Amino acid sequence: MRSYHIAVVGATGAVGTEMFRVLERRDFPIRSIRPLASMRSAGKAVSFQGEKIAVEELTRNSFRGIDIALFSAGGQIAREFAPIARDSGAIVIDNSSMFRMNPGVPLVIPEINRDDVKLHHGIIANPNCTAAIALMAIYPLHRTFNVERVFAASYQAVSGSGARAIVELEQQVQAFVENRPMRPEVYPHPIAFNVLPQVDLFLETGYTKEEMKMQNEGRRIMHHPKFCASVTCVRVPVYRAHSVAVHAEFTEPVSVKRAHEVLAKAPGIELVDEPAHSRYPTPHSVAGKDNCQVGRVRRDCSFENGLAFWVSGDQLLKGAALNAVQIAELL
Repeated sequence: MRSYHIAVVGATGAVGTEMFRVLERRDFPIRSIRPLASMRSAGKAVSFQGEKIAVEELTRNSFRGIDIALFSAGGQIAREFAPIARDSGAIVIDNSSMFRMNPGVPLVIPEINRDDVKLHHGIIANPNCTAAIALMAIYPLHRTFNVERVFAASYQAVSGSGARAIVELEQQVQAFVENRPMRPEVYPHPIAFNVLPQVDLFLETGYTKEEMKMQNEGRRIMHHPKFCASVTCVRVPVYRAHSVAVHAEFTEPVSVKRAHEVLAKAPGIELVDEPAHSRYPTPHSVAGKDNCQVGRVRRDCSFENGLAFWVSGDQLLKGAALNAVQIAELL
């Protein structure tokens, strides 16, 4: 079996750290691995296969001899360095939003549109984490019932905002317990014991950028240009794993029994739906796990051909690091 020279850009961040764990856990065939990060993180060490590997500063010369470059360092870094990595001979798998809507860049969830990987020209985009988790349940139902539109609300963990947000939640919980003021810095309001109906920046339409990603990215990933999604994204005081409440309308008649059969066979997602025994997906039940979970499946009483369901998934894994490594495995 051939082995590969891998670079991880953003190696010290939350998603970058997960990428190392996923590569190791899935026994990806690696000849060498190069952790890359900003100047302030250079010299730190990451753990891989029982060894400590020094993090190198990201420069224009970082990709010589690299076969696959996993990017998780934000849009501006991707804009500058992904083309450099591609022109150096590497295939880039980027976790930012920079290339997702570029028609020349495949946007891929392997369980849904794996063949799109073949269309790459050196860069492949990883989808938005919330959209990815929701689509893991929406797509298998779409194949059977033909989804027309969805209304959804997300419940997004603070780790989606990075390590500073995790620390902020911890500090605010402690401040609340000690009856001290909770000081928000990452978010515009305290997140502890609170929910914030804002993820990302607001657009002129009143939606946020995050809220439009399920529709825009879903159309590309499912090859469904008429797919519509009205979403409200909410930040909640959960450390890890996102959840989405989905109300989907289909063009074909639906039933809970048939939906259960479809979801039970779908790759990458587990059906956990025994409400009488309080068995349904939660962030705790999916944190640290590769598969997403779906439950609370029921006929939507507001649509003729509608289903309502609840999806949970680890946004650092299926929403980011795992999906990127799965794309690398396809390559």
